[in-house]
Amino acid sequence: MQPERMVIGGSRVDAADGRTLEVRDPADDRVIALVPDGGAEATRAAIDAASDALAGWRRLTARSRAELLRRLASLLRRDRDAIAELMTDEQGKPLAEARGEVEYSASFLDVAAEAGPQFAGEIVPSSTPDRRILVMPEPLGVAAIITPWNFPLAMIARKIAPALAVGCTVVVKPDERTPLCGLRVGELALEAGIPPGVVNVLTGRPQPIGAAILDDPRVRAISFTGSTEVGRMLMAGASRHLARVSLELGGHAPLLVFADADLARAADAAASCKLRNAGQTCICANRILVEAPVAEEFLALLEARIRLHQVGRGRDAGTTIGPLIDDAALEKVERHVADALAKGSRLRLGGARVERPGLARRFFAPTLLDGLDRSMRIWQEETFGPVAAVGRFRDEAEAIAMANDSPYGLAAYFFTRDASRLMRVAEALECGIVGANDALPSTAEAPFGGVKQSGFGREGGRWGLEEFASLKYVSWRI
Repeated sequence: MQPERMVIGGSRVDAADGRTLEVRDPADDRVIALVPDGGAEATRAAIDAASDALAGWRRLTARSRAELLRRLASLLRRDRDAIAELMTDEQGKPLAEARGEVEYSASFLDVAAEAGPQFAGEIVPSSTPDRRILVMPEPLGVAAIITPWNFPLAMIARKIAPALAVGCTVVVKPDERTPLCGLRVGELALEAGIPPGVVNVLTGRPQPIGAAILDDPRVRAISFTGSTEVGRMLMAGASRHLARVSLELGGHAPLLVFADADLARAADAAASCKLRNAGQTCICANRILVEAPVAEEFLALLEARIRLHQVGRGRDAGTTIGPLIDDAALEKVERHVADALAKGSRLRLGGARVERPGLARRFFAPTLLDGLDRSMRIWQEETFGPVAAVGRFRDEAEAIAMANDSPYGLAAYFFTRDASRLMRVAEALECGIVGANDALPSTAEAPFGGVKQSGFGREGGRWGLEEFASLKYVSWRI
């Protein structure tokens, strides 16, 4: 099997020592590719390339950079089906979801291309007649982009699009389990005409690459999506050179269903929000809380919708739930379900592995648990699996208190037909993203990010550009 190559300075590059890592299909453990185990030397080379390319890239007009971003978006759409198949093979998600992710990724490039030319400074009225005050945004410099495995293309696009639009150059480090879509982005960036060194893509184990990034003072911005634990380590390391850090970390989203809600609509939304990507999304509903008088009716509706889902290999027709990413992920789901059952939760559906001849034992049946309370691990920790756990609340005040009973604050959802309640609850929820009668709020033109231990910084729309820019103030006497 011929190894893939990293994209550094416009060239395809192997690891200096020739070491490689295997990329496996989580559905059957088949080795689908070999990628370089790049390490510190490759990281320094990528930062060199990004630093060398920075002056030329930032000198381009914002409209010129925007045109190149649009070309890259067009190439992603051109290769949508091939990239989706690659994504399904390395990550496991159903093909339909993978195709949707390619389109979603391209939309971030489109939005950044629109926002970049409008990302302007301003002239501030001065307190004296002989002075003019200019405020100008400027690119921070080289940006390190560190992305997770669950959305191996969208997380890259969501981060590089605003960085490139502002005038930064990037060093991208995809998760070592899902590096193939990232390498494809690097190749397509060159095909789009983005100059060599502007987009560099590394593969390899995270520790040596991360250490080399943190050691280099030329890296002025670090954008990371992943666990809160790793986010803390990156934040501490970035303090060495005071690099700007934006962190999109763990989620633990509540989903509230009030008695006055359209229950069928809420059940549709809860099922899709919970089971997308086999529950392996940072904003999926992890704690579903229903007003007590309608809980049984809602549970019946939700169970009927969960039963429609089909577990299988992502390439197989009809599959809506693929494998979990690895054995550790499946074991965590099993622990959460066992803990909930031991503490009084009732199993209405699923609750066990699904085994298929010739496939890995990483498939978990879509599961519905009734009787969620705060003593359970599902209440305390993000499950990251296809498990819908339902609890009850008495009134609005208790619902808000239960929803906010978490150190995390990425997303929250609620369903109601009361317009006054809609505003009260939206304001009271402690999170960065609220879905009000909407369980799929992610869109490229809106700011995505959290509060509390879910991190800080925003991605999407014009707000995403701000993470990669600094403000220069010019005081001009005339």
